[in-house]
Amino acid sequence: MTAVTERRPGRARPLAALLLGMGVLHFVIPAPFDSVIPRGLPGRPRTYTYASGVAELGVGTAIALPRTRRLGGWLAALLFIAVFPANVQMAADWVNDPKKPLPLKIGTVLRLPLQIPLIVQALRLARAR
Repeated sequence: MTAVTERRPGRARPLAALLLGMGVLHFVIPAPFDSVIPRGLPGRPRTYTYASGVAELGVGTAIALPRTRRLGGWLAALLFIAVFPANVQMAADWVNDPKKPLPLKIGTVLRLPLQIPLIVQALRLARAR
């Protein structure tokens, strides 16, 4: 028999779909992604937006394909860790923005711990035999 992830592609599909969808959005509507790039990074935010979009498309594709799913899982875990500072930046910006409604402020803060299940799922794919 082949790897668990190959026999049960349903475990990988949601994560692949999430990554592929977000990757596409980085190119279709880049401005919201530009706004969460940490200001301390050198260069233009759009460059980081496009680079992270390419990374999400590549990792999502790797997870979608059985032959590269384990590698895709490792890469997804690293990607979720790498983009976490942008999520923190977004939460900080929104919490400090008097124009943002309170439910959105709360939502951006509460979504930060949601990175943990994404990382866990990615690691499960990476470790599956």
